[in-house]
Amino acid sequence: MAIDRAQVRHVARLARLALSEEEEERFAAQLGHVLEYVERLQAVDVAGVEPLSFAGDAAAGLSLREDEPLPCLPRDKVLAQAPEHNGEAFLVPRILE
Repeated sequence: MAIDRAQVRHVARLARLALSEEEEERFAAQLGHVLEYVERLQAVDVAGVEPLSFAGDAAAGLSLREDEPLPCLPRDKVLAQAPEHNGEAFLVPRILE
């Protein structure tokens, strides 16, 4: 399925993205390839294929590990990585009044 630059421009406007003409052209080609692949996938006959409950390989005997608590990093080491902190917690800009 072909995607033209006008469609890319429309979606970019909805997403509030500013694209150059070169980006519009490149994204039109890339999105066209994605849609062609989706069309190919839709043409695959999946009759009789059981749906999976997860994307893992259940036949290989994989199972989820037990959730076990592990030691935490020291607070001072974690806070040292933050742009701002008060010694106890991260400080972030207020977004609500």
